[in-house]
Amino acid sequence: MNAIPNIAVLGLGNVLLGDDALGPYVTATLNAAYEFSPEVSVLDAGTPGLDLIPYVAGFDALILVDTVRSEGRPGELRLYRREQLVAMPGSLRLSPHDPGLKETLEALEFQGAAPKDVLLVGVIPGQVVTGIGLSESVRRAVRQAEAEVLRELARLGFPARKRPRPEVPDLWWEASSCTS
Repeated sequence: MNAIPNIAVLGLGNVLLGDDALGPYVTATLNAAYEFSPEVSVLDAGTPGLDLIPYVAGFDALILVDTVRSEGRPGELRLYRREQLVAMPGSLRLSPHDPGLKETLEALEFQGAAPKDVLLVGVIPGQVVTGIGLSESVRRAVRQAEAEVLRELARLGFPARKRPRPEVPDLWWEASSCTS
């Protein structure tokens, strides 16, 4: 591990599958509204599937934002710590882009490159179908998800600073769907 703590905030999801775009949406809105210390990387990781290892290896802390399969209503927030994630039974991959988070953490643990702090900020999706744009219930959960990411960064000792002049989030996938 590095002497200087480094933290990855990764948004996971497919922007072409409705609510699955939550992770990229949250990282875009966070980057537009906040400034982060050099030790913090806030990235849209897309749909890396089992290739999640390069995005996670070597970081001291990891915060993921993604939709999650869970009991509850669309838009409800779920928080999972590393211990809960690795204790979950393995799940069947339903598509090639399903993140192999448990497998990634286990492989990195074996290599000695796993982050010691992990938080998954999950939101129950309403619709994961071909199409662009979040459902209303998931769109309402975006601010909650952002707040959890910011709270975790502060807990880790790297609070974000609100931009004096917030930028417009780069939601390129929504902008391109309006021009067709």
